[in-house]
Amino acid sequence: MKHSRGKPTITDVAHRAGVSKSLVSLVTRGERHVSAARRDAVLKAVAELGYRPNAIAQSLVQRRTRLIGVMVSDLHNPFFADVAAGIQEQASRSGYRVLMNTGNRVVAQEDHAIEALLQLRADGLVLAGPLVESRLIVKASKDVPMVLVGRSAEAASLDSVTNDDHAGAVMVVEHCASLGHKHIAHIDGGQGAGAAARRKGYLDAMRRLRLGKYVAVVPGTFTEEGGHNGALRLLELRPRPSAILAANDLAAIGALNAIEERGLRVPDDISLVGYDNTSLAALRHISLTTVHQPRLEMGQMAVSTLIERIEEGRKRQRRAVLTPSLIVRGTTAPPRAPSSARE
Repeated sequence: MKHSRGKPTITDVAHRAGVSKSLVSLVTRGERHVSAARRDAVLKAVAELGYRPNAIAQSLVQRRTRLIGVMVSDLHNPFFADVAAGIQEQASRSGYRVLMNTGNRVVAQEDHAIEALLQLRADGLVLAGPLVESRLIVKASKDVPMVLVGRSAEAASLDSVTNDDHAGAVMVVEHCASLGHKHIAHIDGGQGAGAAARRKGYLDAMRRLRLGKYVAVVPGTFTEEGGHNGALRLLELRPRPSAILAANDLAAIGALNAIEERGLRVPDDISLVGYDNTSLAALRHISLTTVHQPRLEMGQMAVSTLIERIEEGRKRQRRAVLTPSLIVRGTTAPPRAPSSARE
């Protein structure tokens, strides 16, 4: 039987497969309670006719889009690429599609990006490293389930998946101190998600190890530019730091460039540590000591948590805090000069 002119319809598929339209709808939605023979007949008809289900029509009937909206703070940061991969994997396994946009680390753009996802009637949102102010996030979470990645949740309507950034920074300071460093400095991450906890971890560890008089924190961002500018400021200090904790791996790459521009070498003259353990850190010519965050797992956990709230109607807040680990590579070593010479 020939299908009607123009694009094939659900009626055409039903006629070709010899089943009802409702059964075609069940199969194209991925419902499991359909016999194998009928499912195969429908899928064969779909393939032969080149039929594409009308997602908008389906969502109107079901009052759900099976769409997860994802707002990523910075697409240039490899950390978010890995989180996004985890989100996509888990969403696909759970029968959801993903619609992604970005705010490019600009608060106003993030606000617009979140609003766009809400207007598209996503069943839930994942916000990865958002900078937008808390009250706007909390307000949006009253309308749709929402999970934050890399930033803790402030309200019962919000869930979150974070790394223990305080513990990660403590690990770095302890590692550098164990090598003999005292002048350990920190390039701050500014308003970036997790930056405050990393800064506090650095300060707490320095004070606990009785290195408080050597504390040096300079402004920065989660970008190469922020790391570059921060490192240049630290290199002007006297005495110069012998070890630097950068806000993240991108900032560490920027700091590395600044150090080499000044004719110095890592780790011979200055040890350098990043944060995130992105693919950049593992490159052989960089071999960056860094703090590992389980990025794929964070994305997967965010989707699982979100779907649980969507499908089960959970009201209680869920806050997952994952444990980081230190990955020691080639950018940290004992200080060249005895520590007493730097005091």
